Parts: sequence; structure tokens; C-alpha cells
Amino acid sequence: MSRLVKLARSVARDIAALMLGGLFVVFLIQIVARYIFNAPVSWTLEACLTLWLWLVFWGGAFVLTEKDHVRFDILYDSVRARTRRVFAIVSAVAIGGGFLAALPATWSYIDFYQIKRSAVLGIRLDIVFSIYGVFAVMMVLRYFWRSALLLRGADPHVLDGREAQDGYHVQ
Repeated sequence: MSRLVKLARSVARDIAALMLGGLFVVFLIQIVARYIFNAPVSWTLEACLTLWLWLVFWGGAFVLTEKDHVRFDILYDSVRARTRRVFAIVSAVAIGGGFLAALPATWSYIDFYQIKRSAVLGIRLDIVFSIYGVFAVMMVLRYFWRSALLLRGADPHVLDGREAQDGYHVQ
């Protein structure tokens, strides 16, 4: 991996960690205000929900790798390497193509929400939901890049972070 990619991944992980830390602090504020001071504050719930939304999609777009995802690969693991490559290419094209096909509707939905604001903090909802657009674009790029690598002969197990061993893989 190039130094630039490693730096970008490191920065993405740091941003995710900051969001998680912020979520934890806001959650603690919510608990202390409600149960210790008996004075619940309304903004904490909205902040937690927004931070969680951003954390999930940020992590999915920039932090998680192929090996981090849950898979149901019984059929995939039971076939020969050539068939696995075909499965990997078809699934990468299907996932990338599905996200690509959904991008216009995704953008329309996000753009529509510029007229609305969150109930308590008053944040424009297009800003709140924009992280899904970033996630969707990254999924298109990731899976079309994966398709290109697979078509050029890359081993699906290596791309997934798994090593081939006697025709089978280990995780």
C-alpha cells in the first residue's frame, strides 16, 4: 500500500475514533443530566443519533475492509478457485452497479432534505444525511476497483485479507 493510502486510512480511523469518543461523551452527559441532576437535556439524544449515523457510514466507507464484513460463503468456499473468481467478480459488479444505479435517487433524497432541520439542534438534514451519499460513492468506487483487480487476475482471498491454504482459506 502506498504511503498516501496508509495515511488516509489512518486519518479515517482517527476521525472514526473521534466520533466514537464524542458519542461517548454526549452519552455520559445525557446520563449525568438525567439521573444525577434529574434535568434531562434534549439535545443529547439528537447528537447521539447523528453521531451514530455518521460513525456507521464513515466506518463503512473508509475504515472497514472486506475481511471485516459478515459473509455467508458456504457456497463460495465449496467451489473451485476459478468459480470463486467468477463469483467474486459478479458480486463486486452487482454491488458497485447497485449503488451506482441508486446514486441519483440518493442524491435527490439528500438534496430534498435541505429544506428541513433537525428538531432540537437545528442542523440541516441534508448535512446529517450527506454521509450516506459519501458512503454510496465510496462503495461504487471500492467495488468497481475490486472488479478491475479481479479481472486483471488478483486473488480474491488476497483482496479479502485471507490467505489461500491447500485450496481453502483461513481467517
